Amino acid sequence: MTATAGAPATPSATPPTGPATGPATGGGPGGHPGGGPADAVGDMVGDAGPISPAPATSPASPASPTVALPLPPALPQTPAPASASAPVAAEGSRPARSGPVRLRALDGLRLLAALMVAAYHYGGRDGEISQAWGTSPREQFPTASSYFAYGCLGVQIFFVISGFVICMSGWGRPLRSFFASRVSRLYPAYWAAILIVTAVFALPWVAYKSVSPSDTLVNLTMLQQPLGADRVLGVCWTLWAELRFYALFALFVVLPGANRQRVVLFCAVWTLGAALAEAANQPLLDLVLMPEYAPFFIGGIGLYLIHRYGHDALAWGIVGISFLIGQHYAVAELWHAPNPSFFSYRSTLGIVALVAFGFLAVALIALGKFQWANWRWLTLAGALTYPFYLVHEHLGWVVVGVLHRELGLPSYATLALTILLMLALAWLLYRFVEQRLTPVIKKSLTAVRVR
Repeated sequence: MTATAGAPATPSATPPTGPATGPATGGGPGGHPGGGPADAVGDMVGDAGPISPAPATSPASPASPTVALPLPPALPQTPAPASASAPVAAEGSRPARSGPVRLRALDGLRLLAALMVAAYHYGGRDGEISQAWGTSPREQFPTASSYFAYGCLGVQIFFVISGFVICMSGWGRPLRSFFASRVSRLYPAYWAAILIVTAVFALPWVAYKSVSPSDTLVNLTMLQQPLGADRVLGVCWTLWAELRFYALFALFVVLPGANRQRVVLFCAVWTLGAALAEAANQPLLDLVLMPEYAPFFIGGIGLYLIHRYGHDALAWGIVGISFLIGQHYAVAELWHAPNPSFFSYRSTLGIVALVAFGFLAVALIALGKFQWANWRWLTLAGALTYPFYLVHEHLGWVVVGVLHRELGLPSYATLALTILLMLALAWLLYRFVEQRLTPVIKKSLTAVRVR
């Protein structure tokens, strides 16, 4: 979100398609700009993706995965939000429990955001996907492509969800446990996706260029962007944003111990610091404070405070200010005057409406308005979101080319089947990678060594 997605803010009719030379200009294999709001890989997240919370009831309880929830249950059981008429809980304490509530609706919202991003990547932008279709997606979806272009805003929804669940996950948890939960949730599916995409792009009949072996190895750290390496996965820019958010939250909230006052202060200081960083135009401050992403994370944190303590003017103030600043960044990076040279046109009203939808949807879930949406399949939906998000873009190029150009399937049939195949692959990653590696990594990182 220097563009909301970390890519240049100015949209272009044809994003670069040649090999990438670095994170500023390249992205995934073949130099795809992997992630800018204005026609890059995820004008949306990070990944984001959404990150699942870990149970906040005790430091020893198992943590939920990041961004996609590798383990069921996708979201922890949390106390029911305090009603408007209930007294606000005392500082540092939880409101009176009225029974555990599973936030399965948050899993469903996460999957919806991922599908929005997929629609954007398959039919709402130009670039390598045009090579896969054989023509511009605008010709494949003459009417729908203008709506698919808004799918990039799924990333902003991911970030709001992430603020909510990371605050939930870090509450009452020691730093070591918080660190272990994040690493064990983020990395297993990510490593698998890196290896799969690299292997597929190395096939002689695949037209997309893979990154160098050295850069592929660097990508396994998830630090390729600050190190200047080409990205294997275009969408990984959102994970880099998530990592910086985790670091800030761990340092200023988890380490000293989460309580309402400290979380409110964190939100206030980060909001002001991000605004000053924008004004100062200092790259280091921008890198650390992420002014273009901060309001979405902070807004999610404010919504968790409302979920935990009930209606509160201060928490609603955090949410309101975050929305106002967040929509400003989304409009600034995604809107442009109508221009036939650009692939897509997004109206200001449409951008603001989708940002508002993200905040409103999480707010309704935080207030318990979707407790009725307690279907078990939503847990699986949430679990598939992260691996789906990781693999859908670049592997989607290959699948679209095979189904549409080689097998001759119609555009909409190709789109639907590609999404289903990517969800199937996501299930395989969830079942055979995340479910097996996540508990092993978590246990190894939390084990206390006795000398």
